Amino acid sequence: MKQLLEKIKEALVSALPVTAIVYILALTPLFDLSRVELITFTAGAVLLVLGIGLFSLGADLAMTPMGTHVGSGLSRQKKLGLLLSVCFVLGMLITIAEPDLQVLANQVSAVMDGTVLIYAVGLGVGAFLVVAILKIVFRRSLSQILMLFYMLLFALALMLVVSGNEALLPMGFDSGGVTTGPITVPFIMALGVGISSVLGDRRSKDSSFGLVSLCSVGPILAVLVLGIFSRNDLRYQVPDYTVQDDILNAFLGEAGHICKEVAIALGLIVVFFLICQILFLKLSKRHLLRIAIGVIFTYVGLVIFLTGVNVGFMPIGYKLGNTLAQGSRAFLIVFGLCAGILTVLAEPAIHVLNAQVEDVTGGLVSKKSMMIGLCVGVGASIALSMIRIVFDFSLVYYVIPGYFLALALSLFVPPVYTAIAFDSGGVASGPMTSGFILPFAVGACVALQGESAVLRDAFGVVALVAMTPLITIQLLGFRGIVAERVNERKAMKRILDADDQQIINFM
Repeated sequence: MKQLLEKIKEALVSALPVTAIVYILALTPLFDLSRVELITFTAGAVLLVLGIGLFSLGADLAMTPMGTHVGSGLSRQKKLGLLLSVCFVLGMLITIAEPDLQVLANQVSAVMDGTVLIYAVGLGVGAFLVVAILKIVFRRSLSQILMLFYMLLFALALMLVVSGNEALLPMGFDSGGVTTGPITVPFIMALGVGISSVLGDRRSKDSSFGLVSLCSVGPILAVLVLGIFSRNDLRYQVPDYTVQDDILNAFLGEAGHICKEVAIALGLIVVFFLICQILFLKLSKRHLLRIAIGVIFTYVGLVIFLTGVNVGFMPIGYKLGNTLAQGSRAFLIVFGLCAGILTVLAEPAIHVLNAQVEDVTGGLVSKKSMMIGLCVGVGASIALSMIRIVFDFSLVYYVIPGYFLALALSLFVPPVYTAIAFDSGGVASGPMTSGFILPFAVGACVALQGESAVLRDAFGVVALVAMTPLITIQLLGFRGIVAERVNERKAMKRILDADDQQIINFM
């Protein structure tokens, strides 16, 4: 209970800013909320805080230990074929059941078969999880692998433009962000830590990062390929973001739906873990009991969190974007910057990532510096998305230069910063982004460009949220290198400037 209260306190601090800014705007003439909308949003905020607290505790007790034990246990079998095949199936199953992917598939079902999309993305994640494991086993450079596959992505993106399906390009890059959701990230990151601890070399801490970033490439690749062969007549219908008058039934109905989705997602991981436990893990009953309790916390926390976001935050996000876009466009861009910064604080998987980064790097990369880098990056990405909606231009003008810059920076910073940066991009684009920021962008796009432009202009915001942390965190690493070299030069200069008498006196 003490740990739970501490997690809830942290969640309250994280969720308070984005909640407060909505309340403040509701008190101004810029944004009018009805009594039902205000009550629904408030209830959603309470559920969000409680959900993040329970999920964070559950991730500490269950998701991270499960991933670490499975990764190390599989690696100790010394059978590469078994390790790769199991990881492929695991990546595919977890992705198929990921709640964020289900949300995206439902939103784009009018232009693409949702079932085909889900399974294609699942195959993409499974295949690239295998690539990530091979990177650890053969100790290859993450930046070189990323350069290779992103060049392939850029080529496919240009083919999509030529085929006349450019409107699907933002959705393709968004799929890479939503796939790495709150269930997938803690488990995959811990899986990498477990495998690296057994198969890695003296740089195993660096090798443990990068799995999330590579798993984000697979979905983009799969959707772009599907887009090239899909029909040209793309019509998108905006979902119904109306707040229901019967607040209790709205929350209960959504909770019942989410209970099933989260149960399937967590159930696949638990069944897989139990199979590993029977075959080779052989953990003690005490460990299993602790993990079981953690799974319960994770399940309840995710159900509560997603219910609060879907019912309380999505309709308000849509209305807020639509209302602000009808006013000052400059204020819309500034608000996008602030909303991006505040949204990062409420992403549940961000806190898991920051804690793991600080632990694995031995404090070299602190939670505070990670959070600052992510806030700046995500805030900038939302502002850039609002600019794109206002001026109506292609996502290509952001994505290709942005990833070229991120990949170029990877040549000048330590590998650990590159791996952490690319992992952070996938983690930052979590359920708060798809549940609050994406509806906000859709609302702004409908007001400025019309419903027909949503697929082209509003989508892509998740992709930018996933891209900008790659640049900001690597710049953080570059700054650290420069500062270290400057200090070394100053120290050497002091030594060279010292005369013999000073050195003798010192001795």
